[in-house]
Amino acid sequence: MAQLFGPSSNIYSKLSILIAALAAAGGVTLVMAFERSPYRTNEDVVYTQPIKFSHDHHTAGLGIDCRYCHYTVERAASATIPPTEVCMNCHSQVWADSPMLEPVRSSYRDNEPIEWNRVHDLPDYVYFDHSIHVSKGVSCFSCHGAVNEMPLLERGASLQMKWCLDCHMAPEKNLRPPSEVTNFEWTPPADAGDEYYLELAAEAHVAGQERLWSCSTCHR
Repeated sequence: MAQLFGPSSNIYSKLSILIAALAAAGGVTLVMAFERSPYRTNEDVVYTQPIKFSHDHHTAGLGIDCRYCHYTVERAASATIPPTEVCMNCHSQVWADSPMLEPVRSSYRDNEPIEWNRVHDLPDYVYFDHSIHVSKGVSCFSCHGAVNEMPLLERGASLQMKWCLDCHMAPEKNLRPPSEVTNFEWTPPADAGDEYYLELAAEAHVAGQERLWSCSTCHR
């Protein structure tokens, strides 16, 4: 009976298995790269809003502290989107007749909230508390990026699980004195080393690894 497979069959079979394994690994790598790409995470994407609100103008230009509008950030899980009344505290006098701000005035007159498109939005299965981060010395910049340089707000980070864990594994790297959390111009002392940040973590009573790495801390 004639031999069905030639001497080179073993080589071809091994090569085919190797190619299949490499293709599978490459496919997984491509999927992971896509999931973490700005295209997927919407990093640096400007969302269309009902009003062209400029964080750059209000923070860097006018010097308004983040907490004036996001006034619950120090005591609640949510930073809140400010109600129209907060806008009208100024705009009942400043640019009071501007056509661009008519949606604000209309919202105030009709007692109907402005439907802003949320830029930094976590999945429903993720629990995030702004107040605990702010009280420990995690700045607005660490999560939201340089909003003081954004004429139109864009997402400053991926907000993916790996991004959160990178901070939770070494939180001291993102700490500053709690009094400086909204100061986008703050810089650490020139001689600041690891000891400086570890002291900030100790003073703020930052939780240990058991708490920060626990699944139940963010998934409840």
